[in-house]
Amino acid sequence: MHYENIEYEAVEAGIGVLSLNRPRKYNAVNIAMMEELEAFWKERLYDLETHVVVLKGNGERGFCAGLDMKEIMKTAPDMTPDAFYRFQARLARLNLAMRQAPQPIVAAVHGAAAGLGFSFAMASDMRVITHDARFSAAYINIGLGGADMACSYFLPRLIGAGRAYEFMLTGNFMVADEAMNLGLCSRLVETDQLFETAMELARTMNSKNPMGLRLTKEAINVNLDTGGLEQALQIEDRNQTLLVLGGMVGNKDKTSRYF
Repeated sequence: MHYENIEYEAVEAGIGVLSLNRPRKYNAVNIAMMEELEAFWKERLYDLETHVVVLKGNGERGFCAGLDMKEIMKTAPDMTPDAFYRFQARLARLNLAMRQAPQPIVAAVHGAAAGLGFSFAMASDMRVITHDARFSAAYINIGLGGADMACSYFLPRLIGAGRAYEFMLTGNFMVADEAMNLGLCSRLVETDQLFETAMELARTMNSKNPMGLRLTKEAINVNLDTGGLEQALQIEDRNQTLLVLGGMVGNKDKTSRYF
């Protein structure tokens, strides 16, 4: 489909680049962008040609400033409670759609990733950042609860509950060095190396068994919520069996090229 607030390009076989494309508005998410992202992630569910997605924000100002507050301040007063709940649910479930996408997602973050932008980064599977990158669970700063847009799910799992409490209750920014020290991000690079570093990670993953990538992402996400070791092992055993049998079916000599 034609997009106006995001851009998407299959830059190499197996690798797609999704760009948030409202640079003059700090790539803030308006209703139109929300609808385009819903459609984009739905399409990825059935996309067997794309194995990895790189997510970035266009322009120099930053990755994503979160929700477009100017727009929501105009539209929210006219919303019924039912309409606002539906809007809230749709926004939040963009993060669920990212987790449900079979492709690993590499977020390339420069400048601010605040509010929903922070959640987009956390919903990705890897994060590459620049020295000016900074993150904020900004919801508490505008009079809302600090738990919003899946932040209360992602942040404690990524950096531990102790520090997550601090950032969610204060709305303070987490700077790049903190993000690295807390294990939130994979790489810290100069601005001119951001996209290429994200692409290097994407290319490495793209060289692997595509089904292996999908099942690995699925297993990690399921096992974050699993009840214990036995359930985690069952997921892993199921995945490895599927891959082995799939390799045998596809090869006459019964030997998968991935072994």
